Amino acid sequence: MPRRTATMLASTLILISLICVGLFIPVPYAEMSPGPTVNTLGESGGQPVLKIAGRETYRTSGHLNMTTVRVTGAEYRMNMISALTGWLRHDSVVVPHETLYPDGKTEEESTQENAEEFSQSQESARVAALNQLDIPVKSWVVVASVVKGGPAEGTLHAGDVIKAVDGTAVKEPKDVAAIVTKRQPGEPVDFTVVPADEAAAAEKAGREPTSTEKVTVTTRKADDGNRAVVGIRAGTDHTFPFSIDIRLEDVGGPSAGLMFALGIVDKLTPEQLTGGQFIAGTGTINDAGEVGPIGGIGMKLVGARQAGANYFLTPSANCAAAAADTPDGLTLIKVDTIGDAVKSLEKVRAGDTAGLPSCSTD
Repeated sequence: MPRRTATMLASTLILISLICVGLFIPVPYAEMSPGPTVNTLGESGGQPVLKIAGRETYRTSGHLNMTTVRVTGAEYRMNMISALTGWLRHDSVVVPHETLYPDGKTEEESTQENAEEFSQSQESARVAALNQLDIPVKSWVVVASVVKGGPAEGTLHAGDVIKAVDGTAVKEPKDVAAIVTKRQPGEPVDFTVVPADEAAAAEKAGREPTSTEKVTVTTRKADDGNRAVVGIRAGTDHTFPFSIDIRLEDVGGPSAGLMFALGIVDKLTPEQLTGGQFIAGTGTINDAGEVGPIGGIGMKLVGARQAGANYFLTPSANCAAAAADTPDGLTLIKVDTIGDAVKSLEKVRAGDTAGLPSCSTD
């Protein structure tokens, strides 16, 4: 065989081998891309995203869009060619697989965790919005979850309202652990609780749960130390003075909290927050109205601009990353609290965009 022909044949075989490697050998990466945006002032699936009953509401205009990110599933195995293509595209980002699914977490586990975070973000959005409007909200400490196989399993239940521990009234979730850890492992702890079903009925009726019972749990030693534990996670639940229903399917995680809260504020105030503008944004929110960072900011910016947004409410902790690659035509507005967002939207309505708190790469 002539040398030139042999060289060409060898090169072709090497190329075929490289293509096969790129197509069939998986690499430990996953892909994120812009997901849909939803106007919290509008409808989704033919139903209002925010439905308020028992309180006067007002007409709204414009958009307050929450943003999402699409991710590949936990079982998806990306090949090298797909990874290279993703790295070259502007509207997607390739990340290590463990970034989205740490510690071997399955897609089902991730979905369940996202659903729980989404539910909590809705609760905090309601509280933050009403606090912003100086509307009182009643709150109390509850059993948020029970550790499987822990001392409290079968005795305490998620949703039980914790009135006192060892006779001491509790006002915050941290009070529960503080009292329990005063015991030695193996000693009993008395919980005064309102059972979950009674608490749920009271919440639905808009009244404070009062029918209590005493439950005793024997502590055990914590897995990571010598302190006493009972195997529960304490949280906070609320009773609202009127109904605020948030309906949005196929969305998870905590990052829509800020936009839900702003949507509630807009519907409960005569002033239209957006002034007819297309505002999008993201950010977690807690009961105090503090806005926290989220993941996938770059993809959310792209999705917001593609949907038509002109302004994007950006958690301050995400500002540097957002400012480094902002789509043309999209103005970033830095926020730390729901109050910051409301004030900035006042400036947008007034046309005072030069006075908006902006993001920088610093």
